[in-house]
Amino acid sequence: MSEGLRTLAVDDEPPQLDELAYLLGADPRVSSVAVAGDAVQALRLLRDEGIDAVFLDIRMPGLDGLELARVLRRFARPPAVVFVTAHEEKAADAFQLGAVDYLLKPVRADRLAEALRRVAAARDDEAEVSTAEPREEVIAVELGGVTRMISRSSVRWVEAHGDYARLHTGDGSHLIRTPLSALADRWSDAGFVRIHRSYVVALSAISELRSTDSGYVVVVDELPLPVSRRHSRAVRDRLVGY
Repeated sequence: MSEGLRTLAVDDEPPQLDELAYLLGADPRVSSVAVAGDAVQALRLLRDEGIDAVFLDIRMPGLDGLELARVLRRFARPPAVVFVTAHEEKAADAFQLGAVDYLLKPVRADRLAEALRRVAAARDDEAEVSTAEPREEVIAVELGGVTRMISRSSVRWVEAHGDYARLHTGDGSHLIRTPLSALADRWSDAGFVRIHRSYVVALSAISELRSTDSGYVVVVDELPLPVSRRHSRAVRDRLVGY
């Protein structure tokens, strides 16, 4: 039996948001309900939490629902999108963006139940599909109050910062609310290797593996990073096979 659906409700009108969250939480197929009052808050939650489905209003200040859905399509594993709106005329645009369903306000419990059935079916279908190569992942980061999307392939190395991780790219660094251990597991099949309790490195970014008096270091962009004794064998094996 599959796990319950992790959902996110997005609406800039608090009464509408509260009602939608209540209806989602009342469905036995839903395991969690997160809420956001705008697209920026929604992107933060999507970056930090595992979300299976987003129930999304269309007309919101700033980034509207259709624009947010376009951003979500760039995710490596985009959540299912269900639009929840009072505006019937946007249905064609919504389905062109791959929406699973389109609900009109006020939301009826039976229509929401049908939307959740479609979301669950879509998730189960995706779980059955296997791919030979890992898909590109897009990470939402904040820079000067602006949410920016960066690709995993642009990350050279990652440094631990407590419960956070700092992604180092060719043009700067970005702090994200994800533990290094989680990234090490998730990105292992995408060409990243754990070299130390504090570092994960893209194999393609390593220019040298040096032996020193205290052990090994790898060189990334002319910066030596220590390889712990615990990880030295795995690093050498990964580099040889890369």
